[in-house]
Amino acid sequence: MSPPQSPQLIDRFDRRINYLRLSITDRCDFRCQYCMAETMQFLPRADVLSIEELLRTARLFTELGVKKIRVTGGEPLIRRGVDELFKGLGALPGLETLALTTNGSHLEKTASELVEAGVKTINISLDSLRADRFREITRTGDLDTVLRGIDAAVAAGFERVRINTVLLAGLNRDEVLPLTQFAIARQIDIAFIEEMPLGQVTVGGKALAYVSSQSLHDELAGHFDLEESTAAPDAGPSRDYLIGGTRSRVGFISPHSNNFCGTCNRLRVSAEGRLLMCLGNEESIDLRALLRAGNSDEAIKSSIISSLTMKPERHVFDRPDEPQIVRFMNATGG
Repeated sequence: MSPPQSPQLIDRFDRRINYLRLSITDRCDFRCQYCMAETMQFLPRADVLSIEELLRTARLFTELGVKKIRVTGGEPLIRRGVDELFKGLGALPGLETLALTTNGSHLEKTASELVEAGVKTINISLDSLRADRFREITRTGDLDTVLRGIDAAVAAGFERVRINTVLLAGLNRDEVLPLTQFAIARQIDIAFIEEMPLGQVTVGGKALAYVSSQSLHDELAGHFDLEESTAAPDAGPSRDYLIGGTRSRVGFISPHSNNFCGTCNRLRVSAEGRLLMCLGNEESIDLRALLRAGNSDEAIKSSIISSLTMKPERHVFDRPDEPQIVRFMNATGG
């Protein structure tokens, strides 16, 4: 007699959920203009999930079939106890990929320890190679520190290092080629991400406009041979292309121009413990309350499974020419 099958996370549209994005803090040492306000009011520390609660949450999700966990922020590497967290996550049975998204400001000192803890892939945000522009976008960031962090990540031996870039017309649209060449020189990958909530975003008093993935693809195709990757997708929405004659891939994440919700395999836990069904919608359950009310593991897993009835078929913006911010991105990590 075969052993009973463990419960799985399958929503009402028959999408299997095997990827969890886990935000461990809403705090960040940058103030990127498309991500948060210059003067932020962060969550009281008591409202943020503790390291123990984060590890329990991750364990429950892996027991429900999650194979990939990406740790996000804010900036996750400034969280107290993050070393303990990564070691605990890296030891979870059934977890195949432990990933991290970071702004790179602390990688120079931590990259090797992250690899030792079990982090396999890392995404590093980088929106400009010009120091003055980088400071303008991040308000507080130092480009040289981030570049040293990227080089430390390359040297540390992660299975995959990828740069994530948001390009906006009127800000950094002219850097698509230099950023791609930067990635190629380091034999790492790069992804260009369409930014959605632009109706409220300005930098230096100038309104910005989103840049479509197709326009970036067309520009890069004029400089490189781009061959669509046939490798299994890395449990995410990026459409990846091999850059001919290099070891790098370029990806395009296109929530605005090419809706990818039909293959969504993700859930998100925000820094304060909201289990979010979709980045572009507000449907959620209060996972923190369940964790702190003394519920058993089975009761919490049952609530998680039941919550999938709220997961929408897709994100919908009423005004596609002026999409609106649902919440500051630092609370959910994108």
